[in-house]
Amino acid sequence: MDRIRGEFIDIIEWTDDGRDTIVWRFPRYGNEIKMGARLVVRESQVAVFVNEGRLADVYQPGTYTLSTQNMPVLSTLKGWKHGFESPFKAEVYFVTTRQFTDFKWGTQNPVILRDAEFGMVRVRAFGTFAAQVVDAAALLRELVGTDPQFRTEEVGEHLRRLIVSKLGSALGASGVPLLDLAARQDGIGQQLAKALTLELSATGIAIPRFYIENISVPPEVEAAIDTRSRMAIAGNLDDYAKLQAADAIPLAAANPGTGGDALGLGVGMALGQRIVQSTSGAAAAAVPPPLPAAPRWFIAVGGQQQGPYDESALAGQVTAGNLTRTTLVWRTGQAAWQPADQVPELASLLADVPPPLPPQG
Repeated sequence: MDRIRGEFIDIIEWTDDGRDTIVWRFPRYGNEIKMGARLVVRESQVAVFVNEGRLADVYQPGTYTLSTQNMPVLSTLKGWKHGFESPFKAEVYFVTTRQFTDFKWGTQNPVILRDAEFGMVRVRAFGTFAAQVVDAAALLRELVGTDPQFRTEEVGEHLRRLIVSKLGSALGASGVPLLDLAARQDGIGQQLAKALTLELSATGIAIPRFYIENISVPPEVEAAIDTRSRMAIAGNLDDYAKLQAADAIPLAAANPGTGGDALGLGVGMALGQRIVQSTSGAAAAAVPPPLPAAPRWFIAVGGQQQGPYDESALAGQVTAGNLTRTTLVWRTGQAAWQPADQVPELASLLADVPPPLPPQG
């Protein structure tokens, strides 16, 4: 029946019933197509003819009558002369060029970053991205092969692994502090989209949209951030101790005593007062004054400002070659940017860094 039906069908087209098919091969008995058949390529589609394993003609959206005039590559491969009307054998692949926007990604394992304020931090992230075929011939050569129906699930896992491998380097290269990552998610997503498109160019796939929906840190880092926020609100260590004591009062009052709820509340309030007195006295007697704030340095690398860095982080920049004697540096209190070898505080860091080579004659 397929062979008989092929004798009468002279329209080659594809209407996509699903939303996850990227490539679909037109079914025809023996791959026979009649000369003069009509090829219908809809918007967001491309039709590719393959002859004996070789890519031949590629058709953009439109309606075509298949003849030697509009099949230059396939006609050359077959050696047909003008006016040849017999059936020919070729595989026809329809490739979807619209954006597939339902891809999801996420980090199965945390990505380790170096942050100037928190040090080594483990972060997790998840979001969505869109993929689009921009070179149908490259896609058929590199990924599809002879698959009659190539779906998004067949390439989705490959794309997700590639994203996770690029995420850590993208976050590290951005130089964005941990506390500012949420505000810079859009910019980092655009950088990742460009990097992934470049990486996938050989396969004919582009990543036009990349979204980071959330970047999270471990619970202990969240607790440290919350503690710093509370201390900033309280203003100093003594006020913070009082705030902790105030938080303990409801817990003590909620403990029922032998004298009932009222007595329990009184005990809780008295306990709170004792905690305030003891912690205030202990804090004043045992806690030294806060250390002076370490200077925060900024450096100019490739015409771009980087930092802030403390002195230990600057040592890493010297090792990496980003901080040399001629690198411009600045910190609070300086009137203007200065070369590093003119700043006395950096002399010890640059002791092992050789001066620039003299001009070569």
